[in-house]
Amino acid sequence: MSDALNSTAAAPSPAVSIVLPVKNEAGNIGPLVQEIAAALAGYDFEIVVVNDGSRDGTEAELMALMQTMPRLRLIRHVVSCGQSAAVRTGVLAARAPVVATLDGDGQNNPAFLPALLAPILGGNQNIGLVAGQRVDRQATSSKKWQSRVANEVRRMVLKDGARDSGCGLKAFRRDTFISLPFFDGLHRFLPALFRREGFNVEFLDVVDRERGHGKSNYGMMDRLASGLLDLGGVWWLMQRRKHIPSAAEVKNDAR
Repeated sequence: MSDALNSTAAAPSPAVSIVLPVKNEAGNIGPLVQEIAAALAGYDFEIVVVNDGSRDGTEAELMALMQTMPRLRLIRHVVSCGQSAAVRTGVLAARAPVVATLDGDGQNNPAFLPALLAPILGGNQNIGLVAGQRVDRQATSSKKWQSRVANEVRRMVLKDGARDSGCGLKAFRRDTFISLPFFDGLHRFLPALFRREGFNVEFLDVVDRERGHGKSNYGMMDRLASGLLDLGGVWWLMQRRKHIPSAAEVKNDAR
């Protein structure tokens, strides 16, 4: 269940929507939103923050920012629904044809957003997704090891070309994203799913940063517990994909 805390029905659609899923990120979210605005100076953009059931001062920080940032929109999940659901809520609410996402903890550096968006905004219709790949990741040794194993298994099974599908920095075509079958964990399989839709996927190395405040709110063990089922489901989807005719291959004889 979600509700929007502002209305943009009469506003013109921007070129880019930035979607931020957040949960209990007081102290991180305010500076991050300001960094995003600075990184995208000169762009026509909006920032859609989805507050996924926070119980700290996250919403108060965002409400204060909205007083001076008309590009900022806030949507609230009354109860926490998870990161994938928060991303989906934000993308559905986004008004731009191109969406970029990043995590709300500040570890994804907004300075990489222009380079992430450039291949899609440049007009190449064959590119559906540009995905960040973290280097010098700021995490515990056990978390990095778990991610490395999960990424290797996923890449071997799906052959999606992604070294690090868990990086929150991604840019993609909104219409394609909302046509994908939704499941919890979807955001970690976007390279494979966009390839399934016939798009090229590009990758961009990004430098990870340390978290400024608090701790991770979406646990690694939760992801590992469902990861094999998700992987099997996406593999099945890849195998069941049939050729979809292009516009040039479709003849409409209706009068």
